[in-house]
Amino acid sequence: LGKLDTSKILGVLAISLLVVVIVGGAAYLQWRRLEFWFDADGDLRVSSGLLERKERRLHLSRLQSVEVVQPLIARVFGMAEVRVEVAGSGDARITLSYLSLADATELRAETLARAAGVRPDAGEAPESVIVQVPSPVLLGSSLLSSGVLTTVLIVVAAVVIGAFAGGWVVLTGLFFVLIVPLFGVFGAFVTYFNFTVADSPDGLRMRFGLLGVKAHTVPPGRVASVEFVEPLLWRKFSWVSVRLTVAGARSSDDDEQDTSSMLLPVATWPVAMAVVSRILPGVDVATLPLIPVPPKVKRRSPLQWRQLGMCATDEVFAARHGWLTRRLSITPHARVQSMRITQGPWERSLGLASVHADIVPGSIRPVGRHQPADIARQMAFDEMVRVRAARAADTSTRWGHHPQAAEPIADLLPPPVPPTSPPVVHLLPPTTAAVAEPDSDPRT
Repeated sequence: LGKLDTSKILGVLAISLLVVVIVGGAAYLQWRRLEFWFDADGDLRVSSGLLERKERRLHLSRLQSVEVVQPLIARVFGMAEVRVEVAGSGDARITLSYLSLADATELRAETLARAAGVRPDAGEAPESVIVQVPSPVLLGSSLLSSGVLTTVLIVVAAVVIGAFAGGWVVLTGLFFVLIVPLFGVFGAFVTYFNFTVADSPDGLRMRFGLLGVKAHTVPPGRVASVEFVEPLLWRKFSWVSVRLTVAGARSSDDDEQDTSSMLLPVATWPVAMAVVSRILPGVDVATLPLIPVPPKVKRRSPLQWRQLGMCATDEVFAARHGWLTRRLSITPHARVQSMRITQGPWERSLGLASVHADIVPGSIRPVGRHQPADIARQMAFDEMVRVRAARAADTSTRWGHHPQAAEPIADLLPPPVPPTSPPVVHLLPPTTAAVAEPDSDPRT
């Protein structure tokens, strides 16, 4: 019987080893068959496949982002993968796994240089670190996040009810459930540890991660929308997080999209506005002339009506909403795809309407909620004029050429209708935070 058991164990081990060898060998051969190059037009081509060859072409004129990612195991061996993403329908991303860290960095530099329209052999563009999130602040913001707070309150309420009801089994189970928010805090801390934002001629570069390091570059002029997120418990510290929607970002992988869309996990308002000014030059977030909603909106949104507002400047369309968590979205006119006006039954009875700025898929949905119907219609029509003018003047395809700025578009708009809402208010008092001018690209 002992010999029989030993032979079975050896058989299972032999089969397992054979499976590992086959799978590992196939992965190795597939890695060896991976080829990539830049063609005569300067676009990136990738050929892959073991039994069936597949070739893809990525037009770098539509480049959205370039990432260098080092998972934990790859980091141990000094390897990395490169993710290149362009605008387009479906899966517009290719992943090159795995390269040495030096080769991955060189590939990212050449890809960005070709997309910018500068010399391909220009090398890595210089950068200057502008923000580094302190670890204590990151940990504190994770503990005070709205999701963690809500989970803790629900669990505590359930524990109290279970204790009074005498259900010790339920109480024991809820004790373990209480640990779940701590895992969320730990996950956020590990993911965004040592979060650094650097400015370069290629765009903003974000680096973060404790176990696995991720380096993400967003080229200039490719941001579809920016959103400031301010949870309730952060307001005492004047903290805010900043997220992005970039054209071409995949929406199927929520966790990956969440990290790719993060511009700042936490920062003070002056720091956040200074960073956003690098990707939206000429936009002063502190003095956006947001149009508030009339007092009758309290019958539609009694909790958040004082926070609702929207406006349009020569550069952007902005909208604000939220009560427990305030959100301010800022969208460049050139990134707006269409405008919509919606009226629910409740809004219609109050003479209100909401203005929607449709952009590429992402977590940000710019909506000016519950405005007077005439103001909403005028805003939507004027915004389409601004969109057409901004798209005609858009020069972000080859940002390395540094073209001249477009002319103001205020003269193209028809005379506005007289406002029926209260006077405009400013989002924040003007900030005195100094922002250094971005350096020119020495590679041109």
